[in-house]
Amino acid sequence: MSEPLTRRQLLAAMAAVAGSAALTGCQGFLPPTYGSLLGIGEALTFASHRVLLRKQPFAREFDRGMISANFPAINTVDPEDEEYQRLRAGGFAEWRLPVTGLVGKPLALSLEMLRSMPARTQVTQHNCEQGWSAIAEWTGVSLHHVLEAAAIRPEARYVVFHCVDGWWDSLDMFDALHPQTVLAYGMNGGDVPVKHGAPIRLRVERQLGYKSLKFVKSIQVTDRIDQIEDGTGAMVVKYGYSWYAGI
Repeated sequence: MSEPLTRRQLLAAMAAVAGSAALTGCQGFLPPTYGSLLGIGEALTFASHRVLLRKQPFAREFDRGMISANFPAINTVDPEDEEYQRLRAGGFAEWRLPVTGLVGKPLALSLEMLRSMPARTQVTQHNCEQGWSAIAEWTGVSLHHVLEAAAIRPEARYVVFHCVDGWWDSLDMFDALHPQTVLAYGMNGGDVPVKHGAPIRLRVERQLGYKSLKFVKSIQVTDRIDQIEDGTGAMVVKYGYSWYAGI
């Protein structure tokens, strides 16, 4: 295990990262929202986290005995979408998850196909931007297995998620390929409930809760996100939230 960075080393690394990004246009250390005054703080946070997390550590995992008795369900809890309700009535047997964009093998994954991939179970803490937290067990397939199956192309830089309720967001490859970034189909030993995003919920354990989207309906791999939706990388940006929500 490597020695932790000292405060001086961290500040020097942040300065080097920021300077390199500014001089060379290196996008790997800049979030999509860096181009505004408010984006400066986010860019510094993003760059410092890339230094601190360079060895891809895991978010803390807990014993099952610490699972919260109450895990709040907020925002959409039952989408008013006719197609979703039709699929739900059929037990999601006809549900498919398209994986498109910069991939060599576009996919349309059923729940059965996702369950056949290597499974990961993790008991983690969900930290909500509204000030509450809760612990739950999530079972699913790490996103990197799905991206490998789709044969992502070398120029791919972002993974964009669209959801049944209209929400959308994106991750860069650093977080998308982390083992704890999971497409969860199970919660606390059962299926993911509708109120928590059935049939599939994204889990991004090293970022705030709003990055863990519910009701995921499609995945798009791309080399840029300034031409997707409003170009900010996430629906939440227009509400004043950061694209990068690392904790």
